[in-house]
Amino acid sequence: MSTFRNIIAKGTSFPPEANRYHLYISLTCPFSSRCNIVRKLKGLESVVGMSITGPIMHMDGGWKFEPEIEGCTPDQINNCASIKDIYLKVNPSYSGSYSVPLLFDTKQGTIVNNEAGEIMRMLNSEFNEFAVDPNLDLSPKHLIPEMDSLNTFIYDNIGYGVYKCGLSPNQPAYDKNIDNLFNALDTIEKRLTTSRYLMGNVFTEADIRLFPTLARFDAAYYFVFKCNVQRIQDYPALSNYLRELYQMPKLRESVNYDHIKRGYFGAKMVNPSGVVARGPKLDYLNEPHNRATIGQHTD
Repeated sequence: MSTFRNIIAKGTSFPPEANRYHLYISLTCPFSSRCNIVRKLKGLESVVGMSITGPIMHMDGGWKFEPEIEGCTPDQINNCASIKDIYLKVNPSYSGSYSVPLLFDTKQGTIVNNEAGEIMRMLNSEFNEFAVDPNLDLSPKHLIPEMDSLNTFIYDNIGYGVYKCGLSPNQPAYDKNIDNLFNALDTIEKRLTTSRYLMGNVFTEADIRLFPTLARFDAAYYFVFKCNVQRIQDYPALSNYLRELYQMPKLRESVNYDHIKRGYFGAKMVNPSGVVARGPKLDYLNEPHNRATIGQHTD
């Protein structure tokens, strides 16, 4: 559960400022990926700094900074060895999850927020005066009620659903969770058959939330989390949709399959050997798609 839920907004103790806030992420973590994508799309790389942990969430302290691994950085703000150390630096008695993403205020030396959805919306709307693309609105107000409902469905059954499958404590729990996951994927497959994006013809936050899970599914969840009923590439609409999103440069840049595979296969609680599978080939992600022809008459 996310425990830091402060909001960056004018008139608060956390006003939007350039070069004040710092984002901590893992390239393995799909929730981190969502914030990373919004930061890229809005053009906030020079406004909100970012540090990247190593690919594995260790059982003895969570995400560690491993700058010797390609794609990782040191902790550029607090000079800590791990994400856990940042939480304890802010609150020595903290006993919650040492999770990422983590949005940090360098001026006050404290954590602003560690809830991915709220960080996404702050990056989308609160830094427009500094953004390269201030007119891009990934969460249009008139779509938020329907989008929030869809986001909850996708999170409960797909985004977090894959974790429910992988960490199921027994067979009955797994059977229930795997049914919920693939029933939900069937629902989204049907939706995307007639709708180019999740909210019609406009690319939104909802697509950014779903994309990291789909991008990780065939490479990691299918194997490590026992989500092997069907691959995403076996769904006509979902695979076509994933290709379009993956071929968007800013979204493709957020995907690091070396980190993703090392992270999930290296999780001792689900893969004690730590052996990383060589496959699968994901060449289909670069194949042509025809999403521009889907749902041309939907709003």
